[in-house]
Amino acid sequence: MASFHEAYKAKTRLAPAYLKKKGIVGIGVGYANPTKPSKGASVIVYTAKASAAAKLSIPSAVTTGSGGSSVSVPIRVIVSGHIKANKAAISQLRDRVRPVPAGYSVGYPSIPGSGGVSGTAGLIVINNPQRNQLLICSNNHVLNRNNTAGYTETIQPGAADGGNSVTDRIGRLERFIQLQRNAANFLDAATSIPLSNSLLDPRYAGVGVIPGHLLTYRVGERFKKSGRTTGFVRGTVESVNSDFNVDYGSYGGLGTILFRNQTVVLGSSAVSLPGDSGSVWLRDNDNFAAAVNYASTSNGLRSISYPFNWFAQAFNVLVARPARLTGRVKGKRQSSPAYAQPLTAKQLSSIKIVRARRARRR
Repeated sequence: MASFHEAYKAKTRLAPAYLKKKGIVGIGVGYANPTKPSKGASVIVYTAKASAAAKLSIPSAVTTGSGGSSVSVPIRVIVSGHIKANKAAISQLRDRVRPVPAGYSVGYPSIPGSGGVSGTAGLIVINNPQRNQLLICSNNHVLNRNNTAGYTETIQPGAADGGNSVTDRIGRLERFIQLQRNAANFLDAATSIPLSNSLLDPRYAGVGVIPGHLLTYRVGERFKKSGRTTGFVRGTVESVNSDFNVDYGSYGGLGTILFRNQTVVLGSSAVSLPGDSGSVWLRDNDNFAAAVNYASTSNGLRSISYPFNWFAQAFNVLVARPARLTGRVKGKRQSSPAYAQPLTAKQLSSIKIVRARRARRR
């Protein structure tokens, strides 16, 4: 039986070569048998098609060294389909609402010739330590037209849901993490600053006030979330510390780019579809913010997310509560790779946070 330390060690060794193989879209760590956690950990290889596993001759196990001896780590192959960043589609939480709570449709005005896109206002957060400015937490590709620092208005609802800059503007892109084509990415993240704090409601659709966010979470935990397209859904953490090649298509000229140490949340039905980008997973039993959704497998059954704690670290924000109060941070750092890990100082230093322009250039 392999431990998560041994599975993570094997995953780290295999990832560079496996992610270059055509047909493999991701690799991470999870349970060898999700219905029997006592069976230990495994490497999980995600493939685009069922045929890929056979063609690539992926073994059923890999040997790694541990404490001076060799350990056999199982390899689970999951046919996930391609991984794509989510934009637009049919919607449930697409209405115009004021003030704006987390979980509803947001976006930027449509580009001429385009029907427009929509994503999700994932969480209402507040700057720290000043604690005087409310912000929307969402994805770069939801709040930013093209991964650059140009002025971008935020509208609610998003353009795919009929929103426009004349009647529905609530703010503008404030900061974002620039997505990189030729380097490892960790977060698809951005903040929007409202025209007025009164336009935002520090609550979460269908849940209410959020008590704070988690420092970490582990494989097997139950999550829930509200998203613009799928509405209120639940899922289970299938893997953490997973690396993926994510397809952004023509957005920002990115194509397919690499993300490190991501989380996969699996649902029994679709939990992440186009338009759900930016939605935030909560832990099911206590409503603490856990992870930020930004992409999915082609069937929507698997959400590709990163820890909300990373967002809090990078942007120096906390979960907002009414009357400008702040949520608390729950939990303590765990050394086991069965848990999502905080960003290291080195990883934080590699992340490029860009401040967007305040207004259009004339």
